[in-house]
Parts: sequence; C-alpha cells; structure tokens
Amino acid sequence: MSQTILRPPAMGAVRIDDVFWSPRMASVRTGTVGVFYERCREAGMIDHIDPDIKDKPRRQLAGIHGMSAQRFWDSDLGKLIEMAGHVLLLAPDPALEAKIDAIVDKFGRMQQPDGYLNSWFIYQEPGKRWTNLRDDHELYCAGHLIEGAIAYWRATGKRALLDIVCRYADLIAATFGTGPGQKRGYCGHPEIELALVELYHATGEKRYFELARYFIDERGRQPHYYDAEARARGADPAAWHFGSYEYCQAHKPVREQDKVVGHAVRAMYLYSGMADIAAETGDAALAAACARLWADLVGKRLYVTGGMGPSAANEGFTADYDLPNRTAYAETCAAVGLVFWASRMLGLAPDRRYGDLMELALYNGALSGLSRDGTLFFYDNPLESRGDHHRWKWHRCPCCPPNIGRLVASLGRYVYGAADDRVAVHLFVGGEARLAVAGTEVRITQRTRYPWEGSVSITIDPERPVEFELAVRMPGWSPNASVSLNGRKLLRGDMVIDGGYARLRRRWSKRDRVELDLPMAVERLRAHPDVAEDAGRVALKRGPLIYCLESVDNETPVHRLLLDARAPIAANYDAALLGGMVRLEAGASAESEAGWNGSLYRTGPSGQSPATLRAIPYFAWDNRAPGAMEVWVRSG
Repeated sequence: MSQTILRPPAMGAVRIDDVFWSPRMASVRTGTVGVFYERCREAGMIDHIDPDIKDKPRRQLAGIHGMSAQRFWDSDLGKLIEMAGHVLLLAPDPALEAKIDAIVDKFGRMQQPDGYLNSWFIYQEPGKRWTNLRDDHELYCAGHLIEGAIAYWRATGKRALLDIVCRYADLIAATFGTGPGQKRGYCGHPEIELALVELYHATGEKRYFELARYFIDERGRQPHYYDAEARARGADPAAWHFGSYEYCQAHKPVREQDKVVGHAVRAMYLYSGMADIAAETGDAALAAACARLWADLVGKRLYVTGGMGPSAANEGFTADYDLPNRTAYAETCAAVGLVFWASRMLGLAPDRRYGDLMELALYNGALSGLSRDGTLFFYDNPLESRGDHHRWKWHRCPCCPPNIGRLVASLGRYVYGAADDRVAVHLFVGGEARLAVAGTEVRITQRTRYPWEGSVSITIDPERPVEFELAVRMPGWSPNASVSLNGRKLLRGDMVIDGGYARLRRRWSKRDRVELDLPMAVERLRAHPDVAEDAGRVALKRGPLIYCLESVDNETPVHRLLLDARAPIAANYDAALLGGMVRLEAGASAESEAGWNGSLYRTGPSGQSPATLRAIPYFAWDNRAPGAMEVWVRSG
C-alpha cells in the first residue's frame, strides 16, 4: 500500500483546546451521546438486539417511502458506539462505558454461529438475509458496526466488539465476490467500503481491504445484480419506486460516472470509498472519476453552506443549478459525508479545493444540524425559513444525531494529515497533536481564535531535529494571507505554493514557529445566473462562515431587507451572543407597508425606509426565539 498517503492522525493523537470547538465537543460529550442513547433505548433499539427478550415488536415506523426505519436500527447503534468511543477519549465516563459494554454483550449473544449479525433478519425476517441488498441496508448496518467497534477498541482497549465484527466481516468476505458460489452483490447504501478500509488499518488483514475494493469495482456492472436479485425474490425490477439506479449510484461502473446523482448521503459515502481505494492503490482511473464528480458537485449542485440535495423525494440531487432555499433538503448526514469525502481526497495530496470545502461543510452545512447544547437536531437544513422549521428531539430515521456527534467528537482526525516525511495542516483548530513523521515524534501545537480571528500560531516540537515538509492550507477566501517563520515574514520565493498549500521543507528544531495571518474580509457571494432562486441576492461570508439573518436580530421582516452593494459591513465580536461569536451589521433599506391600505397588488413601488441588517453565523440559527431566517439577502 502507498506510503505517500496523507493519513489522518490516530484516535487520541490530537487533543483539542480551542475557543470555538471545545465547547461544541463538550456539548456532544455532556449532551448528544447521552440523549441519543436514551432516545434509542426509548425507541426499543436496545431491546431489539437483546436475545433475552423473545417477543420482539415489529414497528413499521413510517420511513422514507414506506420503508421501515427499524430495519436500519443496527446502524444507529453502531454510530452510537462510535460516538461513545470518541467521547471516552475526551474524558472518562464509567457510566457511559458500562452502557456500551451492555450493548456489545447483546450483540455478541445475538450473533449467529456463522458470524451473521443483523437484528432485523435474525428476529423479524429470518431466512431472508442477503435477498434485497438494494433496499435493506444489511451491509450498511455492518459498516457502522465495524466503525463503532474500531473506535470503541481504540478508546478503551476492549476487543469484544472488534472480534465480533471481524467474524461478521469474514462471513461477508466469504459470501460476496467473484469466486465460485459467491454473490456478486453490493449494498444499495454505500458505507461498508469505508469501514472495511478502516478495519484493514486496524487489523492489518488485507482481505478486508480487498473486499472494500471488490464492492467499489463491482458496483454498476452488467448484468445488473439488483435486477437479478429482484427477479430471484419474485419482484419486477422495473417496479422499483425510485425507477433508476442513479438513486443509489449503481447506474454504471464507478469509473464511468461523471454526474453527481441520486441520494446525497449514499453519493458522499460512495465517493469517500472510491477516494480511499484510489489513495491506497494509486488507481488513476478511480482518482480521475473522483475529480470529475467533485467538479460536477461544486460547479452545479452544491449549496453555499456546503449542504447538498435539494429534494425530499429522493433525499438527494435533481437537476443542475436546482438549489431552492426554503425547501432545501440538505440533510445533515450529507454535509457530514462531504467532510468524509474531502478528507479522503486530501489523502491523495494537499489541495486547497478539498481543504476549503471540507472546512465549509464542517462549519456550516454539518454543524447547523446540532443545537448549541447538543440535544436537538436538524435532519434537513434549509437556507430560508418562515419561522416554522426547528430542530427535533427524534426522527423516524434518526441517522443525523450520531453522525454529527461522531464527527464533532473526532474532529482531531480532520485537522492534520501525515505521511512519511510530510505533515499537512488542513484546519485551524487550537490544541496539540503528536504525529510520527520521518521516523520521529513531532508535537504540533496550534493557538488561535479562529474562526473569529485569522491569526494562527503553529509551533513545531520534534523529539530531535528532523527534516520534513510542512504543508499549510492557504484558504481561498483569504487571498492576502501571509506566512511567517520564527518571526520573519516569508516572501513567495521563500516557500512553494502548490495546490493552495504553503509548503515549507526544512530541518525543524524545537520551538520552531509558523504563523499565519488570514485577513477575514466580509464577502458578498453571488450565485450562478442559472440558480434562479438567488437572482439579485447575495450571501454573506466571513472566513469559513456563512451568515444568515434571523428575525430575532432584525426589527424589519428579513425578507423586506435590501443590502446596498456599497454599504460597509461591520464585523464585531459579541461575547454575550450564544456563547460568543462575530455578528455582522450593515445599513440597509426596507420596503414599507405604508400606502398599501389592505391591497395585495398595486402599480407603484413600495416606499423605502432606512433599516439595520444584522446577521449571525448560519450554524447558530434556531437556537433562540423562533422566527424567519434567510441566507440569501436581496441586494441593490
């Protein structure tokens, strides 16, 4: 396997001590993981895997298009276990650990003699395992259990669940493949591909990697497996609700795909798996497919927040430039999946295109899914609301809470990438990392008030003087960014700028210090002319953060506000605002009701009155009094 991949740090190798992220990680530790456990328990998920409870309820909870969410419960428990693993590395919690141990014990006793492990097909539909890979998420559930097992093992040293999922993965490897008697199938919801690569790294067993590669390579091949399995169970393949295998990105082999289509979360997980395999093997055709798909996403199908998937009907993509605001679906899990994909694209090489978008999705489209206290959640993330869209306690498909929870709790794995003789700094997050580089341990410490301020100090402390390359992302939103080394500002000739990263190769010694100055001007972003919803409007962005207008901050209804193109926009830190954040404020004008006299239409324009426009970061909306919200503001 390639040694030049920029691999993420190991679990626990990065300790976050950051003005922005530490409170959010604390909210996951003290809020999200506990309330999600309780809500899973109340829903019956834990009882459903308990072999001692013989009378299992079959709850046909209304899921997407009538599918039962209960079929996917094992995946939610897998993500809970993974989130718990990351949380336990933040701080010991014996009570939480005991709860997870009890869940692991139930999974172990539920596991079948041949290694099979899926509660729905063990208890609800025995005899039907592997008969509907297109719809039934068996391999998806397996993937999340594998990721949970790895995280829990790394956090606690307890191997019980890891051994359980290895037995299950061995059964899957024996069942699927191109050999005699094997099924040439793959999951309708990609996810196991990522998990198997992680399992390979955790165990060193290459057969898990080869199974992941098989699932990627086999997808979309003809004759189509989903057609064959439908006929085998007496169903008409053409009668499928979604009609086209674009829905699950199985419409053609992955190396031939060039349009981002179908269910958004499935797409992000598939592309993440493709990037994993491309990085590990140097597969140029697979890497090229990833690059084509990336260009299609960012050029035609991505919300300004890093969210994606405008349609509730397929939880995914529609046509080019179809990006409605008030009805935007933009599932939290999809933005989390974009972080996964971008981080894996960064494994190929430092490239600002991927680092900037990973940051955008993380701070905006993903983080908006989590309330300030970590106990309420957005499933869909519109860019406009009339005041009727709020975070929820529970959902028929509760996939988003543990997804955003595990991402925030494991943030340290996305800050850096390390290869044999290179360290890349992808995100600017305060804290300390201990990385193995060029045969020695290197301690890297960041100090910053990012994203409120653009000053970042990076201290390099190797155990001994050692030569390697430090590659630091220079964000595209800060074209006047500068770099200093040990107090001396570097000129362009002093460093290599490649792929939007400043690359510094030198012999590093203790207390070497790299400092970034990232000016944070407020930007007015405009959408492509074919995004009809945003014509004549601007979105406000400062640093990595997209801003929005909420009624609670504005005396004028937000939809009436008009921002003059020349109006200066002030950015000021407000320590009393939702724990402290930068608020934007600008002079604006507002349409008036005066003279309308109860009429719905008239020939003359509305009167204009002076107003003040106030905006907060998008991720923080709906944490105060309910009211209208807009990201895209009318601009004169």
